[in-house]
Amino acid sequence: MTRGTAGHACGARRGLCRRFAALTLATAFALVLGGAVAGSADAASVCAGRPRTTVKFATGELRVYKSRAYACATAVAAKPGKRRPMAVTIQPRGGHPVTDSGRYTRQAGPVTVHALNRCVRVSGKIAGKGSRTSWILC
Repeated sequence: MTRGTAGHACGARRGLCRRFAALTLATAFALVLGGAVAGSADAASVCAGRPRTTVKFATGELRVYKSRAYACATAVAAKPGKRRPMAVTIQPRGGHPVTDSGRYTRQAGPVTVHALNRCVRVSGKIAGKGSRTSWILC
């Protein structure tokens, strides 16, 4: 009967304690990693993969990222601030387009598609002005 309260709880619910420990470690890792890149321009993006293409236009830019199997895109405002219409669309060749649109202050997206061995085309619009790519990441 010398076990502490935490030892008793983990003994009775070992699976719960393992999940809690894993969640705690994942949170700590995310905080450390987030702190390491907080100063970078892409810190606000939640796209996985490496930045591959950036297309600038009058009111912002279209950012495209690629990991091994996925492609992701965001449309980022040049001057974040008031809510305005924004949209971003990504389409894999032979697949359906995925769109995020609405009234946002900073960015539309991220939108992600499966793009293993496939080209994608991307378009973005902020406050009525935008840009699009041809088939890229082939």
